[in-house]
Amino acid sequence: MIDLGVSKLALIAVIALVVVGPERLPKVARMAGNLFGRAQRYMADVKAEVNRQMEVEEFKKFREDSASALKEVENSISSVASEANANLTDQADIFETRFEALPLDEKSVLKKTQRQGRNSWGVKRSAKPIWYKRSAGVRARVQSGAARMKRFRHTAGK
Repeated sequence: MIDLGVSKLALIAVIALVVVGPERLPKVARMAGNLFGRAQRYMADVKAEVNRQMEVEEFKKFREDSASALKEVENSISSVASEANANLTDQADIFETRFEALPLDEKSVLKKTQRQGRNSWGVKRSAKPIWYKRSAGVRARVQSGAARMKRFRHTAGK
């Protein structure tokens, strides 16, 4: 970049004042500043585009490297899986003869699926007598919101 000091800038300003004149000097200075700003923005855009292109190239290279590494891993996994599958087929008859399915009867299955114990919801609900539920206001039937409002409005109006 050009090294401009205060003395050089003052010399350029004096020459511009003599050549252009005092009336047109502000317009010329404004135009020179605009052109200088455009040139700086253009250079910044070019640098950014070059950096973007370099990043794209690096990303493509990284993607190719990772794809090749992935293929190597897949090949190694498939080779290990084929070896393991070959070993398992040799020993498959041992597992089939050793383990047998246990027969399940209906009573044992039903017993396991039913709720058991004092803490189950069904036991707690049926343990209270009906006369207590009626006196305590426990709902025995489900009502919609509209039906409940109608019932309470009717009793409040009397």
